[in-house]
Amino acid sequence: MAEVKRVERPLSPHLQIYRPQLTSITSILTRITGNALIVGVLLAVWWLFAAAVSPQYFAVANAVATSWFGDLVFTCSAWAVWYHYLAGLRHLYFDAGHGLEIATAEKLGWGIIAGSFILIALTILIV
Repeated sequence: MAEVKRVERPLSPHLQIYRPQLTSITSILTRITGNALIVGVLLAVWWLFAAAVSPQYFAVANAVATSWFGDLVFTCSAWAVWYHYLAGLRHLYFDAGHGLEIATAEKLGWGIIAGSFILIALTILIV
């Protein structure tokens, strides 16, 4: 039989030539923030559950919830709520058939990123 010359090709060539786009990054970030909100909800539910169980158990849960870790989780969760909310509004706009041009979609992407940071800063200042 004749020798077959095999060409060495990468398994995933798209990973070498693909440049992440803002629209794909914001879409992925929407999914991540939606799932990450579970951490904040679990901490809040644990805190409420501990309040119903006993004062000693509540003292432990309250110490965690009011520590730097709890503050970080709740602050990040608040940012995730704002980001997820703005991304949802953007998707409603897309579903109506508006803003589907690349330039507009990128402006909306930057808008939800900037808007989420502005809204979390306002939330922290107000609360």
